[in-house]
Amino acid sequence: MKIRALLLITLAVMTFSLTAEAQSLPRKVRNIEVQDLDTKKARLPWWGEKNLLIFYVDPEVPKQNHDFITYLEETGRVQGPNIEGFGIVNLKDAVYPNNVVRKIADARTAKNGATILCDPDHYVSSAWRLGDCNNMFVIMLVNMAGELVYVHKGEMDEKAQQGFIAAAEPLR
Repeated sequence: MKIRALLLITLAVMTFSLTAEAQSLPRKVRNIEVQDLDTKKARLPWWGEKNLLIFYVDPEVPKQNHDFITYLEETGRVQGPNIEGFGIVNLKDAVYPNNVVRKIADARTAKNGATILCDPDHYVSSAWRLGDCNNMFVIMLVNMAGELVYVHKGEMDEKAQQGFIAAAEPLR
């Protein structure tokens, strides 16, 4: 009987957690303080000025959506004057030392000029109620009004890719 009660409680908690994570979009989010690659405090760039394409990445799975991201870069499919993209490295879930991850990210920015920030303590996932982002490449869109309009965690199948493109088109 105790096991059954424990199982029911566990299922109820899991259902509540999934419901909290899957809140309807768009929903208001706020600009938060993270870190730059030199560990200095930084706010999310272009907040309120541009629509934002944000890659929130666990360093253990940097290539999770590699083919799709490469497609977006090569085709310019979601590029436009009203949208800016950048990356945030989820350092809290990294198994690698943070200084190593920062050096790798810094070398990458030197090559491609990308903007990469660091989240040392789940600031993004907590403040925006994203839930568990461990071992996930998270793709998000935030509009100029500060609303989270799209979120996908993990590997994207073709349906998710098309959903992302449809959500990004009006923000370009």
